[in-house]
Amino acid sequence: MATEKVKDPVGSMGFLEAAVKISHTSPDIPADVQLSMREHFLRRTQRMQRQTTEPASSTRHNSFKRHLPRQMQVGSLDLGNDYVVDREEKPTSLGRIQPELYQQKGSESEESSKNGGEKNCGRINFSLKYDYENEALLVNILRAVDLPAKDLCGTSDPYVKVYLLPDRKKFQTRVHRKTLNPTFSESFQFPVPYDELPVRKLHMSVFDFDRFSRHDMIGEVVLENLFEMSDLSRETNIWRDIQYATSESVDLGEIMFSLCYLPTAGRLTLTVIKCRNLKAMDITGYSDPYVKVSLICDGRRLKKKKTSIKKNTLNPTYNEAIIFDIPPDSMDHVSLHISVMDYDLVGHNEIIGVMRVGSHAEGLGRDHWNEMLAYPRKPIAHWHPLLESKKSEKEWKARTASFDSQGSCPSPRPPASP
Repeated sequence: MATEKVKDPVGSMGFLEAAVKISHTSPDIPADVQLSMREHFLRRTQRMQRQTTEPASSTRHNSFKRHLPRQMQVGSLDLGNDYVVDREEKPTSLGRIQPELYQQKGSESEESSKNGGEKNCGRINFSLKYDYENEALLVNILRAVDLPAKDLCGTSDPYVKVYLLPDRKKFQTRVHRKTLNPTFSESFQFPVPYDELPVRKLHMSVFDFDRFSRHDMIGEVVLENLFEMSDLSRETNIWRDIQYATSESVDLGEIMFSLCYLPTAGRLTLTVIKCRNLKAMDITGYSDPYVKVSLICDGRRLKKKKTSIKKNTLNPTYNEAIIFDIPPDSMDHVSLHISVMDYDLVGHNEIIGVMRVGSHAEGLGRDHWNEMLAYPRKPIAHWHPLLESKKSEKEWKARTASFDSQGSCPSPRPPASP
């Protein structure tokens, strides 16, 4: 009905007159009152017309035609000419996950991990020349550049140790204080026949000197082929990158001993013959080595014995026999842990290197043990390379059980009765 009244405003005026003038008997309404009532009715009619008709489409709402999408994307709204988006500006990342940022960080972390495995330790410059008259190799340590800072003040106190492996003779440069680009200019002479140079390796270890604690290792350089640059008839200048290392990778030396087992007596004899090219542990460039042998049975140390101490030498000779009583039925359960130690008058004795023989040992240690069992009552001697110790003395003591004073390994116990 409201729409019909809107469409026929003339009829509505007649209806107004009929509604206002209730009866012919009632007095007439003054003309000015009727005029004001008509104006009021017209304003009301126009208001109703604005409410019932659809609003005209605006350019600001062109995207809202008939239906709204179920998921409104604010970025797809057409804001018309009132708000113009700069196409060159990138949309904001606030509150939105951007995978490319995580990929970038991941790649950076991978690169940092790779760089961590190959740290920049600087470079070293040295020269080589062979002296045919004196049959010696001349090594001149010239300089080092771009060394890493090891001290809190942002510098280092570097020096260089020089070896010509497999010999354990060592030379050392002077310590240069508070510098990352030291100039050494020091020459060292290694007596060696010219024919042996192809099997020799030049090893240089760069250290940071510390007065009150253990010296920090900066890195090392190993030159395996001495004839890589020239025949060494004239002085050859060489640059090498210093490789990151936390400890010297030089050989620890070798030990020679023999094994002999008497099944009838249940006696195992280990004769320590000698060692060669041991690692220098003292400031003098030598060591005070002795050999300690531990009998291990099912992971427990039952007995330990040691040789005498040889002073100031890297090639000691012992020829000392160490005897253990082991029943034949226990030979598969035992092994021998051999440690070459450096004796210190003050402080703890240091481990130079270790090795192990037994049925459950690895490599030459197992082969030597099996050969001893295959040829009873016959001493079997071999050279064994020393390895770095993986277990400290405290760890071995923690696993040590009570042992027999005679050093005998107990026979396997019979199973407990139910």
